[in-house]
Amino acid sequence: MHQQVSKLRDNIKSVYLGADEAVDRVLVCLFARGHLLLEDVPGVGKTILATAIAKSIDSSFSRIQLTPDMLPSDVLGVSVFRRDTGDFEFRPGPIFANLVLADEINRTPPRTQTALLEAMNEGSVSVDGEVRKLDPPFMVLATQNPSDFEGTYPLPENQLDRFLIQTSLGYPDPEAEKRLLDLRPAATMIDTLQPAITKDELIALQAEVDAVRIDDAILAYIVDFARATRAHPEVRVGLSPRGALALTQACRSTAFVVGRDYVIPDDLVGNVPLVCQHRIIAADNRPETVERICNESMDSIKSPA
Repeated sequence: MHQQVSKLRDNIKSVYLGADEAVDRVLVCLFARGHLLLEDVPGVGKTILATAIAKSIDSSFSRIQLTPDMLPSDVLGVSVFRRDTGDFEFRPGPIFANLVLADEINRTPPRTQTALLEAMNEGSVSVDGEVRKLDPPFMVLATQNPSDFEGTYPLPENQLDRFLIQTSLGYPDPEAEKRLLDLRPAATMIDTLQPAITKDELIALQAEVDAVRIDDAILAYIVDFARATRAHPEVRVGLSPRGALALTQACRSTAFVVGRDYVIPDDLVGNVPLVCQHRIIAADNRPETVERICNESMDSIKSPA
């Protein structure tokens, strides 16, 4: 199984020349059956990374370029009346794919953002009173610009909670940026990128993640951390039980990606910034306060190591 993980990683890195850590975060999210939110300034490779992971899996893929005038029906689909039959026919929207790239998700109004909520949480959508299931595997890869950019709508807390991981990419190192200028992978390589694994192989890999062992002491470590965030004097909303579940699954997936069949405390430490910071709300609503709350909560509990 780990040979397939390495094959998929190498395939993505053939066109995405940024940090290896960013690729591994995508893989952790993918194998954990989670959704990924990439937030950064324009032009650092958010879309190329999301497209590379989608093309590296032999499954259906759609891209939604979200804009201020987009309606929920543009995402979910719409029923169209057919004169020849006298019936309404449902025409599915781009959400009906295994991997969905929701580009610049915070440029579209909240009503359209909400159209993604049921799909991300339940694996289904409701249109015209009928619930329609989405075929597994299903993953939303969303990109967004920083919230202080003009023309953005902040994602509500309940939608942020649907993303397993929120991360940023940062700028490439000088050597990688030089290769980027020379190879221009977005223009010359992404269109010809071939799948590295099949859809069935991905589903099998996700099942392997579920089998990764996690000791009771580490489960207690996760619970202690969640309770410490809730008790912090500067917190308004601490890590919820759903957030603790997400952290647990991310730890399992992290162990799997690096080739282990068991979780260690460092898996928890590394995932806290990615899984928890967008789920915790500080009293002053400042991101740097949330980061400090997470650090102080981690320092206040005893590691099983």
